Amino acid sequence: MFHYTSHHILLNILSGNHPQALAWIAGNAQYPKLNGMVKFYTIPYDGIIIEAEIFNLPDSVEGNTSSFFGFHIHEHGDCSDNFQNTGDHYNPGGAAHPFHAGDLPPLMSNQGYAWMAFYDTRITIPEILNRSVVIHRMPDDFTSQPSGSSGEKIGCGVIRPLER
Repeated sequence: MFHYTSHHILLNILSGNHPQALAWIAGNAQYPKLNGMVKFYTIPYDGIIIEAEIFNLPDSVEGNTSSFFGFHIHEHGDCSDNFQNTGDHYNPGGAAHPFHAGDLPPLMSNQGYAWMAFYDTRITIPEILNRSVVIHRMPDDFTSQPSGSSGEKIGCGVIRPLER
């Protein structure tokens, strides 16, 4: 007898492609071709699913086969001025890094392309609306304070509700 598991429920949510919020990602002046989308899905129990698909990350230009990039939710939804107005990592609980609510798993790029989906219980969609998703040039080291020493902000998008 077949039993549905959480895995099946999450896959059905992703395959339905009906996120409640999304962020269109654009690259900075140095990486203008970088682009993509981060989708945020509610699920029937605590937490959300975050799905990211990013194109033209720098490693495709530099000839590497794969690279890791810092990936965070920042406190302000302002991607102007080469992303300098995004503020710090979203951290409503005042936790030490890497336990900020906005600390996300690193993106792994293969020849400039990255796709991932994961389950997160530290944030809700209403609390992250109008904040930003930021991609950093270097991977988060999960140690350095206050934000993991992930370097330059190379991609940014504001999290907006998806209207139905």
